Amino acid sequence: MNRRLAVSVFVLVLAVVIFSPAMSGALKKEVKKMSGGITWLGHDAFRFEGEAVLYTDPFMLEGGHGTMIADIILITHAHNDHCSPEDIAKVADEDTVIVATPDCAEKLDVKPDNLRTVKPGDTLEVKGVKVEAVASYNTNKKFHPKDNNWVGFIFTIGGKRIYHAGDTDRIPEMKGIKCDIALLPVSGTYVMTAKEAVQAALDIKPGLAIPMHYGGPVIGTIEDAKRFAKGLKGKVDVKILEQSRRI
Repeated sequence: MNRRLAVSVFVLVLAVVIFSPAMSGALKKEVKKMSGGITWLGHDAFRFEGEAVLYTDPFMLEGGHGTMIADIILITHAHNDHCSPEDIAKVADEDTVIVATPDCAEKLDVKPDNLRTVKPGDTLEVKGVKVEAVASYNTNKKFHPKDNNWVGFIFTIGGKRIYHAGDTDRIPEMKGIKCDIALLPVSGTYVMTAKEAVQAALDIKPGLAIPMHYGGPVIGTIEDAKRFAKGLKGKVDVKILEQSRRI
């Protein structure tokens, strides 16, 4: 076999492996595994377990000072259902680092060394975890003005790049988001609707999309999450997590 023919055969075999149904199934299986280590605590609150224990926007948590104490807590903005000092205290200790916007910092009674304030565009490393603050705002309502400089976060934990959108509409900046997992609000009224969140997910093209901002005391139901999943069927994999407020 001459060299040119050998190269052609190699390329053909590689194409068969990459595009074969078996490989496609393997990739889908890997995508499903991506949500391992993620616990949805209701509303926009999640716990992530990997090289660090990380919480986002803890709110209405049940139970006392649990065993899963946070290494890092990320707070997207100052509204009470996202920046809740009472709930933060349930999962924080003297070593927990909180990353939040400046107006959140005013509400929190923590040591200066344990607090990092951010605005969209900021990048930092906290306890070995890279954290990026990204834009999060409303485009057709007034609850989360762009001028407030509130944020979503992108962070890498457990080998996965995760995007927590915060309270936002579908915004142009989403087309620049690169992530494995996207956590997107779907309830409407204060954030984008399930239909709008479908378009946001198509802008982002994550390996896995997880709906949030429903099923709590504010607004939104499981039906919003189901509409989101239905709208992305065959386009982006979606996993609807079971809610657990206990810590």
